Amino acid sequence: METETLAAAQEIDFSLIALFARATLTVKLVMMMLLFMSFWSWAIAIRKHIAFRLARREAGIFDQAFWSGEPLDDLFEKVGPEPQGASEKIFAAGMLEWRRSHRDDGGLIAGAQARIDRSMDVAIAKQSERLNRGLSFLATTGSTAPFIGLFGTVWGIKHAFEQIAISQNTNLAVVAPGIAEALLATGIGLFAAIPAVVFYNKLNADSEHIIGGYEAFADEFATILSRQLDA
Repeated sequence: METETLAAAQEIDFSLIALFARATLTVKLVMMMLLFMSFWSWAIAIRKHIAFRLARREAGIFDQAFWSGEPLDDLFEKVGPEPQGASEKIFAAGMLEWRRSHRDDGGLIAGAQARIDRSMDVAIAKQSERLNRGLSFLATTGSTAPFIGLFGTVWGIKHAFEQIAISQNTNLAVVAPGIAEALLATGIGLFAAIPAVVFYNKLNADSEHIIGGYEAFADEFATILSRQLDA
């Protein structure tokens, strides 16, 4: 009897595709949702990695131009009215408010320093929002995918026990396929969640580092303008 049971179990296809095909509709939907979440997490991570590399390179190039000794007005003219890089946009926001704060007679309107700081803060906030866009999906995937997979597993095990009750047979050939199909949902949930958590932590740290660089540049630029205001 035991030999016949083992032989029957060996004939069952336990490949991932076969397990997915034998799963119930609910478990299939759970697995497809988790696969989509995993695919989208990888897409976000790759896109953000490329965007952060470009942001760091752009910031480095602009820093060299800013500290080259070139007059700020000349640098502002080169940047133009529609700057492309994040550092250029922060610089342009400060310079634009600096120019607007001058009266026709050459004097400065009161509160110029505060307005310049606010203008650059707004520009930094916009760049921060752009850098962090999509990271919330990684956080959501990392925190919910294991539970979604667990739901699929619970549902699959429930269905497996129902099949056992209907067939009134508890041998390995009957029990194993249903349990394997149910556990596949948890496996896919972990497959989606673990990379998403790693990506989120890494990209969030990179984003904070880049934004910290923008804030440091804004403080240095504001200090330079403050000296001119005091003079």
